[in-house]
Formats: sequence, C-alpha cells, structure tokens
Amino acid sequence: MERLIVLDTETTGIEPSEGHRIIEIGCTEIIDRAITEDNEYHQYIQPDRNVGDSVRIHGITDKFLTNKPKFEDIVAEFMEYIRGATLVIHNAPFDLGFLNHELKLFGSDERIEDHCTIIDSLELSKQQRPGTLHNLDSLCRRFEIDASARTVHGALLDAQILAQVYLAMTGGQSTLFSNEQATDGGNSDNHKIIRVSQDLGKVKVVSASEQELELHNNYFANA
Repeated sequence: MERLIVLDTETTGIEPSEGHRIIEIGCTEIIDRAITEDNEYHQYIQPDRNVGDSVRIHGITDKFLTNKPKFEDIVAEFMEYIRGATLVIHNAPFDLGFLNHELKLFGSDERIEDHCTIIDSLELSKQQRPGTLHNLDSLCRRFEIDASARTVHGALLDAQILAQVYLAMTGGQSTLFSNEQATDGGNSDNHKIIRVSQDLGKVKVVSASEQELELHNNYFANA
C-alpha cells in the first residue's frame, strides 16, 4: 500500500527567520492513487504573533486564531499522522522550512524529512514542462481541475486541489473524494518524481527563486 499525504500550510509571512509562523496545516491522503474521504488532517494554529498583511492572502484573522491551539499542542498528533508517509508538497522548501522551524521552536531536533519521503510537485512540474507557469492555479487550468472555490488561500482546500493535480501530473485519473481506486494506465513516470528521505539540501529545488515563491504564494506583490 502506497500512502501519500498532500500537505499545505498557511503562514503569517514568507520567512520564518523573520519570526513568521504557521497558522494552518491541511493534509489530504492518497492511498494507492485514490484520494481518501475520511482521513484528512486540518488544524488552525495560534501563532503568538499578528497575522499582519497576510490576512489579505488567506483571510484568517487574529480574532479567529485567538482560541486556537499552539503548535506544541498539536505537534504529536500531526507527526503521528504523517510519519512514514510520502509527502507531496508544492514548493517543498517553503513548507518544510516553516514546519522544521516550528519543531525547532518547540525544542525538537527532528526534521520532517527525517520521518517522511518528500515529493516536490513544483519541481516535478518544472521537469515535465519547462518554460511554463507552475503555480497551482496554472496547473489547475492545465489539467482542467475545478479550482473555483479557491477565492483565498486555504491549506486544506489547496491540499485537496493539489492531490487532484498530482494524480493528473503522474498519469492517474481521479476526482476529489473518490472512493474508487484510480487507474494510471501505466503512464505514471515515477522515475521523474523528486524524492528525498534524509537531506533536502541535496535536491536542487531548495534554491527556489523569489519569482517562484511569489507565484506559489502570491504574497503581498499583487495585494
């Protein structure tokens, strides 16, 4: 059984080194190339700081987050959910950078990639069609996936959409929350998938450009 977890986060900004924090984690599960219906992970997180201008991106307000748990309150449950799975993340260095920073603030020496294999769907898209746009909205248009509900960024919604995009990118056919196993027609091209289990720094995608970060997150530039 192959278990993939499609993961996305929302944050208060783009640089954890500047004190920005995670405010939402969303995960969608894929088992044997079928998106499961009843085993998602979704959590809002109180970041111990204001969300600032990022509210224009995700719509999550300081007031909404007031009584939400802190990262240390949910870390055990979250790590248990993802442990041993392959994570599919669009622009993996961004989300892993924030998650690993949260672990460090919590006092842990662990990294997410110590427990999970990583697939970066941004890098996969760049390999498949160099010279084209690779943000999530562009991939939805390319693969004719309905993203009309994506009026603002949301970690769970983006994970649900990326799950469909990833299956389309790797040759599978699926609809969101399908209970029937998808077929891949033998065209999955798994040799193209970027995987890393120990040292993310060895993968060239770590050095994402500012333009790629902007396209992925639409932070501030077009607000």
